[in-house]
Amino acid sequence: MDLAIEEKQPRSIGEIVSIVEALIFVADEPITSKLLAEVLDENRETVESAIENLVREYDGRESGLQIREIAGGWQLGTRTEFHDEVRKFLKTRPNARLSLAALETLAVIAYKQPATIPEILEIRGVQSASAIKTLLDKRLIAAKGRKETVGRPMQYGTSKDFLIQFGLKDLSELPSIEDFEDLTSGSV
Repeated sequence: MDLAIEEKQPRSIGEIVSIVEALIFVADEPITSKLLAEVLDENRETVESAIENLVREYDGRESGLQIREIAGGWQLGTRTEFHDEVRKFLKTRPNARLSLAALETLAVIAYKQPATIPEILEIRGVQSASAIKTLLDKRLIAAKGRKETVGRPMQYGTSKDFLIQFGLKDLSELPSIEDFEDLTSGSV
């Protein structure tokens, strides 16, 4: 009995680009080039070349969509210059927004992390326990261990979902504190 091993037919770069595009589209969070390579059973360089082709293709035809590197992976999203129109459209639909307290707490954690509840209280001047619970429930923050101090309070930091939700590659893309101060002083 002779078992013939079927040889894998090599895919064209066009086919690889199409499959990578489909996988990025269906992924519910940014997908890494490593995972794409594993799924496609292709080497990582080929997959990264396919991603570069896609980025150039979307940019070249001035698409309303773009392939962006976010939180260590790749995601298909709307082009940033159309965010005002997209935001206006999305405001016509009901959604689960964060309260001002939750947003303030999230900002403190994003810029100070890891941050404890007492540190957040010191900055905000009000209790933040319910805001912390909301942010944990929405998976925008995560516990990052305990601080080595009296009482060993829990420390919190932003999560991968935070990066995804705000479309950030990493925390270095957060606006600077000075940008916020300029915004607030100009609007008073």
